Amino acid sequence: MGAYAQTAQTTDAARKPANVVVLATGGTIAGAGASASNSATYQAAKVPVDKLIAGLPELTSVANVRGEQVFQIASESFTNANLLQLGKRVAELAASNDVDGIVITHGTDTLEETAYFLNLTVHSEKPVVVVGSMRPGTALSADGALNLVNAVTVAGDPTARGQGVLAVMNDEIHSGRDVTKAVNIRTDAFRSPWGPLGMVVEGKSYWFRAPVKRHTVNSEFDITQISELPRVDIAYGYGNVSDVAYKAFADAGAKALIHAGTGNGSVAADVVPGLRALREKGLFIIRSSRVNQGGFVLRNAEQPDDKYDWVVAHDLNPQKARILAMLALTKTQDTRELQRIFWEY
Repeated sequence: MGAYAQTAQTTDAARKPANVVVLATGGTIAGAGASASNSATYQAAKVPVDKLIAGLPELTSVANVRGEQVFQIASESFTNANLLQLGKRVAELAASNDVDGIVITHGTDTLEETAYFLNLTVHSEKPVVVVGSMRPGTALSADGALNLVNAVTVAGDPTARGQGVLAVMNDEIHSGRDVTKAVNIRTDAFRSPWGPLGMVVEGKSYWFRAPVKRHTVNSEFDITQISELPRVDIAYGYGNVSDVAYKAFADAGAKALIHAGTGNGSVAADVVPGLRALREKGLFIIRSSRVNQGGFVLRNAEQPDDKYDWVVAHDLNPQKARILAMLALTKTQDTRELQRIFWEY
C-alpha cells in the first residue's frame, strides 16, 4: 500500500463522526401514499423527523444525527415568515460549537427558493444542505432514504465547508443558487443550468467545480438582522398578455415586480407603457426569463433598461429573482445598487 493511501485511511479512521442536525419542514420526503404503487399521488408532510431518522439506521455510520421538527407543511405553502423562522434557526445552529453541519428536509416545490434564501443570508462556512424527494417513503423505489443519507454525508464532510448552501438530490450536489426543479415526476428532477458542483458516490463526496457568486459569509445580507421582507410578486409573460396582473400586484402593495418574460426577458409592446408607469410611481421592475434552463437576461437587450430605469435578473429564474429582490430591498432603494446586487449574487 502506498504512503498516500495509508495516510488517507489513517485520516478517515481518526476523524470523529460529525454532529449533524436535521431540521424537518415537511414535504414529500415526509409523505405517505395509499399504496406502494402511489409515487405521484400521496399526502405530503405526514412523517415526523424522529421517525424518518429512526427508519435509517445507516445514518449512525455517517454522523451523529439528531432531528428537530421546525414545520410540517407542503413546500408550496411556504411563506416569507417561514423563510425567516427557518433561516434564523439555521443561523443559531451554525453558530453552535457542537454542530458541524445542518440538513433541511424540504418539499421539492419551493426547495430551490429556500436553498437560495439561506445561501444569501446564513453567515457560516459550515455545510448547510437542503434535501427532498420526488417519491414518498411508502412508494416502490422511493428516493428519500438515499437522498437523506447522502445529504447527511455531505453536511458532515469537511470538504463541503465554504461551498455555500447546497442541495443534494439524486446523488448530485448542487449549489443552492443554481439548482431548480425542472421535472415534477422523476427522481432526476433537480438540475442546474451550469451543472452540479459534485456527486455523492457510496458515501463519499466528489467535487468538480465551486460556486463563484457571493454567498453565506461573503454576503451583505444577514438573517440575524432581518425581521421582515418586502412584498415582491411575479407576473408571467405570454402571447396576448396584458398589464392587468402587474397593476393588480402593484395595487396589492408590491414593492417590486419580477417580469417572467419570454426569451431574453422580453416585454410585450402592450405591457411596456404599464410597466413604465408603475416604475414612475416607485415600483421596481426586474426583467427575468421564463426559460426553464439557463434563461440569461442581457441588460439593454430587447428593452432599453437604462432609459426605463429597470433592472435585469442576470441568469436567475423568476422565483430566485424574487428572493434576491426581497433581500436587496432591505438594503437599498436605488436602481443602480439593485442591478449591482443582481450581478454579484
